[in-house]
Amino acid sequence: MFRDMMRTQESEFDIGNLENILPEELPILPLRNIVALPMAVIPLAVGIPRSIKLIEEARDGIRLIGLAAMKDPEIEEPGPNEIYSTGTVALIHKVIHTDDGALQVIVQGLERFQVDEWLDADPYLRAHIRLSKEEPEEGIESVALRQSLLDLSMDVADLLPNIPEGAASFLDQVEDNRQLVYIVASNLRMEIEQEQAILESDSVNEKMRLLIMLLMREKEVLTIRKQIADEASEELGKTQREYYLRQQMEAIRKELGEADETEAEVEDYRSKIAEAKLPEEAEKEALRELKRMERMPPQAAEHSVIKTYLDWLVELPWNNLSDDNLDIPHARIVLDEDHYDLQKVKDRILEYLAVRKLVSERGIEAAEGHEGEVQEAMGAILCFVGPPGVGKTSLGKSIARALGREFSRMSLGGMRDEAEIRGHRRTYIGAMPGRIVQAIKRTGTRNPVFMLDEVDKIGSDWRGDPSSALLEVLDPQQNSAFRDHYLDVDFDLSDVIFVTTANTLETVPAPLRDRMEIIPLEGYTEYEKLRIAEGYLVPRQRRANGLRKNEISFLEDALRAIIRDYTRESGVRSLEREIGKACRKVAVKIAAGDVVQIDITPEDIREFLGKPRFFFDAALRTERAGVATGLAWTPAGGDVLFIESTKMKGKGNLTTTGQLGDVMNESVRIAFSWVQANAENLGVDPNLFENSNFHIHVPAGATPKDGPSAGVTMATSIVSLLQNKPVRSDVGMTGEITLRGQVLPIGGLKQKVLAAHRAGLKTVILPDRNEADLDDLPDDVRESITFVTVDSIEQVVETALRSDETAEPAVAESPIEAAVLEPVLN
Repeated sequence: MFRDMMRTQESEFDIGNLENILPEELPILPLRNIVALPMAVIPLAVGIPRSIKLIEEARDGIRLIGLAAMKDPEIEEPGPNEIYSTGTVALIHKVIHTDDGALQVIVQGLERFQVDEWLDADPYLRAHIRLSKEEPEEGIESVALRQSLLDLSMDVADLLPNIPEGAASFLDQVEDNRQLVYIVASNLRMEIEQEQAILESDSVNEKMRLLIMLLMREKEVLTIRKQIADEASEELGKTQREYYLRQQMEAIRKELGEADETEAEVEDYRSKIAEAKLPEEAEKEALRELKRMERMPPQAAEHSVIKTYLDWLVELPWNNLSDDNLDIPHARIVLDEDHYDLQKVKDRILEYLAVRKLVSERGIEAAEGHEGEVQEAMGAILCFVGPPGVGKTSLGKSIARALGREFSRMSLGGMRDEAEIRGHRRTYIGAMPGRIVQAIKRTGTRNPVFMLDEVDKIGSDWRGDPSSALLEVLDPQQNSAFRDHYLDVDFDLSDVIFVTTANTLETVPAPLRDRMEIIPLEGYTEYEKLRIAEGYLVPRQRRANGLRKNEISFLEDALRAIIRDYTRESGVRSLEREIGKACRKVAVKIAAGDVVQIDITPEDIREFLGKPRFFFDAALRTERAGVATGLAWTPAGGDVLFIESTKMKGKGNLTTTGQLGDVMNESVRIAFSWVQANAENLGVDPNLFENSNFHIHVPAGATPKDGPSAGVTMATSIVSLLQNKPVRSDVGMTGEITLRGQVLPIGGLKQKVLAAHRAGLKTVILPDRNEADLDDLPDDVRESITFVTVDSIEQVVETALRSDETAEPAVAESPIEAAVLEPVLN
């Protein structure tokens, strides 16, 4: 960066009296790709004829010339407009003629000048100029800028090679800020425009600011360059050092007579491959890779890649199978121990085990051309579908325990990369097999029970579609030759029992759904939850919290209070959490010595768990006309929703709120159109629709909703509003409607009815064609609810609306309900 620093030579010119020495016309020498600065000594190469003439005449005269940078270096002989008007008056020190007729000139910058007027350009450029010396600036700012400039200059000098050691100390001795600026600027690498900007600036402080910015960037560039060079040098030195050390180690081993380490390692892998009894394709690939490794030096990067691959091949359980316990009575006992009820699910699992038992014991072989049929019967893929907390995952563990097999679980929720299933190809750095092969290796057996959890929550993006990769895994006729991208050989998955779980089937791709046998797990009734809590949840939480059986017990009414007032779910997860919370409260009392034994009552539940979170509010919500109770299905189970209608003066507009989807908005339009078309039959003034605006709302507003099954509830709410008759508070309804008033069947009936049962509804209105689905309901639910099947909306209205004679005032069942009902009743 730094050029040779030369002290200002003594001359016959008085630099301080330069203004009086300057001639009236000063010759101007254009400079290409360089800016001459005051106090700098600059070597110039002059080859253009007019420039040579200028130098020669100036040398023979007073040796003063003007140096100005060219704006465009491509111009051969620039005119006044192609040259910057700010330049430097320079003194010619030495002129040397070269063999080619050019001149080598040494000049020294003296002072800045400004061109006042350009004169004739023949034989060379001349101009009237005036000197433009910067005035010195004092103050704290100048001191701070000077110190920053010195520090940065020294830092940059330290980062550059071939800089004299005295350069930094020389800069520190320069007292004049102006001189310091020009010394640093003349030795700093910068663009012509940047250097010209420094020359043109009239403020010494501003010049220092510009230099500080340029030095900071230069320091950053030099620091990164030095870091890169150091890292490259260090890596090269490390590689060379390792090479010499390995050569010495090899020489030492030869002197000691020890066997070559690589040969020993190769022989070790050869014996492992033989012991693993790999399939023919896998053994062939393993030996091929081993031969490559044998010819490769240990320090080669590919050597460790091959070692890792061989480790995977020899450690996989190619022939290790768990012995199945196909005792059907034993399996039934295990399933009953782990799960209450779920009889249909247990029966299907026992059927599955029975088929495997008979095929295995009798050695049944498929007829020619039908080889896949037996395999499909033995390898059926079960998919448990149901809301959270109903025992889907634990059923897989029970199957493994009943069979005496290893169990492995893999969550698919949020998976977006196909390589998670199939693995990465070995060409990638850090490649590994997919998670299925990894799980097989962990279990140590080729036939575990493999649970693929949350199969409905698989994603897809630019990295691939994992659900498509699962098609081969879950197809009993294909998975006997599953090919992981990393292994690149066939691995037999036909003996693996795959079990999948999902909350909903709507997001599962149709081809994947087609490969699985769907087994629905519906929600539990209050009676079932009570039995599950007594037989499973309470003992488990008692053990988890360090309590003995004789120290704590739950009265049936206490468990029922938890189920009704603190949980509202299809499964039992929240129920177990609340039981655990109560157990911890008791554990504190026993640990503190306050009690020795406690029978938990409903009053204790209120003390331990706080105020109730849920209560039956259908009576409160439907007390006024225009509100109807509907039944909905969600991935988390059935639920109860309320449809609210109101009207106000207007011009017949219809508004819907509550985050309704397209299908549900259409249901609102259909219901409204049917009511409008049948207004006279319903005893409603038809003019009312022209003079009123209507608003349909479905709480809760923050929850998105969609589907056609709320059609009957929409129509009932509107009729209730227009007839000013409240809907019966104990009635829930579901069904899709048409413009003709027909009621069409819907899905998810069992979960909807279970939600109605949890909410305390006594009557459920449902489509005629769903009557057969009532057989799936538990006996206690069918006995506690009256089911009304309908095929038209008129039947729904007749059943749901209260007549004036049957209207009863709402009765508060708790202090909370009383507080809510008081303004309604008054």
